[in-house]
Amino acid sequence: MADENIFRIESVTQFFQAIGKEKPNHPLIGVIDVTELNMSDESMAAYKDVKMTSDLYSIILKDGSCGIQYGRNKYDFEEGVLQFMAPNQIVQSNNSHTPSSYGFFLVFHPDLVRNFDLGKRIKKYNFFNYEVHEALHLSKKEEDTLMEIVNNIKEELKMNIDKHSQEVLVTNIQLLLNYSQRFYERQFITRTNSSSDVVSQVEELIQEYYENKLHLEHGTPSPEYFADKVNYSNTYLSDMLKKETGKSTKDHIDEHIIELAKTELAQSGKTVNEIAYDLGFNYPHYFSRLFKKKTGESPNVYRAQFLN
Repeated sequence: MADENIFRIESVTQFFQAIGKEKPNHPLIGVIDVTELNMSDESMAAYKDVKMTSDLYSIILKDGSCGIQYGRNKYDFEEGVLQFMAPNQIVQSNNSHTPSSYGFFLVFHPDLVRNFDLGKRIKKYNFFNYEVHEALHLSKKEEDTLMEIVNNIKEELKMNIDKHSQEVLVTNIQLLLNYSQRFYERQFITRTNSSSDVVSQVEELIQEYYENKLHLEHGTPSPEYFADKVNYSNTYLSDMLKKETGKSTKDHIDEHIIELAKTELAQSGKTVNEIAYDLGFNYPHYFSRLFKKKTGESPNVYRAQFLN
């Protein structure tokens, strides 16, 4: 344990034991009915205000009316809320939890999917790295679709383990993740007004960063810098921007840099190295590489057209 103040869950069995549940039928996957989770239970109460992490993937569907606590803000949703957690994320339980009227808590160890295609693809499901307030808000129909898949998993877990068990379980997990990906894309679209506002915010923040000469002190900005400014995780913000504009946060930053560079190359007598330093690059060859990647030309070739 890297930090003695962080409680670590290393297996599905340990997770079930920690919340007072019987040993799971399968060592690598388990499903719990969230209506059975009560923070007032002695087994659960022991983990209030305790920082925890695990080696497991977790997928949780909760009743939207139970609310979600994130930092100082509480979020209440009319529909169900779906949350994802990847291994090694640190979470902390608190007293804000209220019982959910329906839902599931699905946990599985990476070893379950490691020998399948999903083992290679699972890191591409970015929502495992979203923050709590970036949860997926489901319609009733979407909830029913996911509940049916999880019920299939629960039925499979009641059977004796055989040579087909793992493939059946992994296939259902991948189906659940693919539907979740579709539903997240729907969420980006249905909240298009909010997304458009965020796009404008990000573009304004990038412009202000350079107008205020922050790049001269801090260098080129990271996508995380702007994600923090608009209160999103870097992953969620980039996915939102891609859906809205086809470009990630980093693409927006790079495009702004390239436009500034083009103006300098066309109008100033500064060397390419001087322009690179002025734009916040510590190493000019990184600037030249970015410029050629984005424009198809080196800075000097681009500048040549303005010298005739």
